[in-house]
Amino acid sequence: MTVADSSQAHTLYATHHRWLYELLRRRLSNAFDAADLAHDTFLRVLKRPQAFNGEVHERSYLATIARGLCIDHWRRRQLEQAWLQALGLQPPALQPSPEQRAIIVETLHEVDAMLQRLPQRVSDAFVLAQLHGMPYRDIASTLGVSERMVKKYLAQALMHCAILEAELDGLLIE
Repeated sequence: MTVADSSQAHTLYATHHRWLYELLRRRLSNAFDAADLAHDTFLRVLKRPQAFNGEVHERSYLATIARGLCIDHWRRRQLEQAWLQALGLQPPALQPSPEQRAIIVETLHEVDAMLQRLPQRVSDAFVLAQLHGMPYRDIASTLGVSERMVKKYLAQALMHCAILEAELDGLLIE
């Protein structure tokens, strides 16, 4: 980022931060989450500076980024709630430690993000095979494809899992 970009980002922040924060606070009904997402929005702007055609374009750009961050935020919350509900059904002796819980939740977020990047049928085939233990024949019937396509879908999903694992291990550089 150049000095000019830094100055433009500072001006954008000074001009629109309060507006964006209020927009997010109304949308999320939570001041702390709104502050976090407003901050994340401006971090994204810093990573990808833009040239704007006036204040309306600036706000539109900020709102678009913030909307995507809200969707990610809600998805994470849903995933965490589902995990906590499943965890609540376990006897206390089988409950993971707080550290293990944090690791499991973060892993769930990473897997969810990976599944979101996959084509829908590939993601569906992976979930049916891995979570529901369905055989290829049943997956093929459910998805309305051949068993051969199911094998291709699962190979594609497993490739993405391997890439995710390598990224998490720090082996891949973007």
